[in-house]
Amino acid sequence: MAHSIVPPYLLARLAEADAASMQRAASAARRSLRSEPAVRAERRREGLAAPLPAASASQNAALKRTIADAANTELLPGLVVRSEGAPATDDPAVNEAYDGLGATHALLLTAFGRNSVDGRGLPLDATVHYGDDYDNAFWDGARMVFGDGDGEVFNRFTASLSVIGHELAHGVTQYTAALVYAGQSGALNESFSDVIGALVEQHARGQRANEASWLIGEGLFTAQVEGTALRSMVEPGTAYDDDVLGRDPQPADMAGYVQTRDDNGGVHLNSGIPNRAFALAAIELGGFAWERAGRVWYDAISGDGARDEGDGAAPPRARLSSTATFLEFADATVASARALFGEGSAEAAAIAAAWVTVGVRSDDRPAAG
Repeated sequence: MAHSIVPPYLLARLAEADAASMQRAASAARRSLRSEPAVRAERRREGLAAPLPAASASQNAALKRTIADAANTELLPGLVVRSEGAPATDDPAVNEAYDGLGATHALLLTAFGRNSVDGRGLPLDATVHYGDDYDNAFWDGARMVFGDGDGEVFNRFTASLSVIGHELAHGVTQYTAALVYAGQSGALNESFSDVIGALVEQHARGQRANEASWLIGEGLFTAQVEGTALRSMVEPGTAYDDDVLGRDPQPADMAGYVQTRDDNGGVHLNSGIPNRAFALAAIELGGFAWERAGRVWYDAISGDGARDEGDGAAPPRARLSSTATFLEFADATVASARALFGEGSAEAAAIAAAWVTVGVRSDDRPAAG
């Protein structure tokens, strides 16, 4: 299943640019959009594979990375230019991809005990220099693929660690909840990837929740763009406001929820709502976001906690549905917080309050069991 970091509505705006300084970017956007039908067809297969059971903690967690170079073609995988343990090359894109795969693996393993995206040590492969001025990066169900950007609007896509973490997290979802890539379940799919992307960046930098930018794709835009990133998790709708790209259209709460058939039912748009819920909860709890709010979100997606319950003390929690709504996911996170940290815990309270703030839950709603 292919998932791209740059949403189609942003590429569509860029494809229509007529400014002389944006012609290369406009042409690159049009080429990227022409590949969208094939990408959407792959996305519709989301959820066909059954989630894998978790591997044991003792399983060999050795990191295995391979970086290939497509040499500006669209032929995958390309020529291998760096393998696990090999020294850095003189190509920044190769080194950034290699380091980003490693940082994502480190977050998943140390924070959640997950051995690679499938939980069973799947080798992490990536291809750089894909396409001609290709304005995107994507997970194709087996590997990461990075374009170089057009140089006018987008820089190379390996330059953002949150982008690498985001795309690999689609692999985690693929092997766990398998959230259908449409409507609210698709927005949750995108949001969980943003959560992991942000956590990978924060983990690598040793940042606490209140120190983080909560930006996804920071550094992707060139200096010509009036914007800081593709998305802001803590303030959806504020990441960019540009004459060519327009204004960031993400809603911050359910009052602004976008009903649309475009973008697979607004998966990149409405993901701003659960994104903000996570960021608010993580900041309220303080400390490192992956230790508390991150554990809860991972537990709700992976079902690991639900699988480990059922010892007679309490009935096991139900797995998250592949077509989960925002409310179902919110209930799942509150239930996970109570199971992980306690019924009256600060974690459960902060997470429940965050979902109320964004309009998904009400103050008096009990968590689903």
